[in-house]
Amino acid sequence: ALYEACKPEIFTEKARPQVYVFQYLRGVIDGKIDSGDVDALRTKIGELLDISVVADPDSMQEPNSPRYEIVRRGKRWDLRQLDVEKLKAEFAAAPFKHIEIDDLRAFIAEKLEALLNQNSTRTSFAERFAAIIDRYNSGGSSVEEYFEELTKFAAKVGKEEERHIRLGLSEQELELYDTLLKDGLTKAEEQAVRLAAKALLARLKDEHPKVLVQGWHKDSQSQKKVKKAMEMVLDDNLPDSYGRVEFQKYRDDVFELVTNHAINDENWVAESA
Repeated sequence: ALYEACKPEIFTEKARPQVYVFQYLRGVIDGKIDSGDVDALRTKIGELLDISVVADPDSMQEPNSPRYEIVRRGKRWDLRQLDVEKLKAEFAAAPFKHIEIDDLRAFIAEKLEALLNQNSTRTSFAERFAAIIDRYNSGGSSVEEYFEELTKFAAKVGKEEERHIRLGLSEQELELYDTLLKDGLTKAEEQAVRLAAKALLARLKDEHPKVLVQGWHKDSQSQKKVKKAMEMVLDDNLPDSYGRVEFQKYRDDVFELVTNHAINDENWVAESA
């Protein structure tokens, strides 16, 4: 009885078209964060989805000319225009709720990975997402509560996706801004930090003398030049509320950020140097 109760609903009805089973397994694989190389499995699941078709019932009486159709594929959403209430209503009427959940969770995970690749300071989003999943897996929330948490979180991810537009920053400037930002600032001081992020990126990318030369992060003298250039820009632009100790901390944080980009060959700054 316990075994039957634990089985996901995808397996509870007989004569289930195989496509639903493959979609469920795809969601399971997509949900395995940092579980190793599963690209081959994802490819196989995709192939199975492509060939898992259900015959049109109306054509079953015509064996010589059957018609086929793909039953369903993973859904996509525009998180910036997500209607949470509409999504909840659709979920309430959905015949296969676990598939709906897996589609949404996998889509959020994909979107979140892209956002983290753009801005390393978004780790709190990943932590909140993992907490929602862990809470459900441990039995701390029902299927309906889990889906509602996911939809609310998806809406927040959508707002984060366009936050740089609201602030008048590029994604690169936003990462610098987030790295420099501290608690307790006034609106005017936050604006000053935004200008500091813009000025810093411009100095590193466009202005002369160039400091982000090829392999700068491997040479101690080049590192000093980069840090000095950062220090000058931040000293001119950061609010006075950043004391000496705080100033050094945030300067070092930005230096570490740019260094990590260079080490990982992302070079979002160094490429134009």
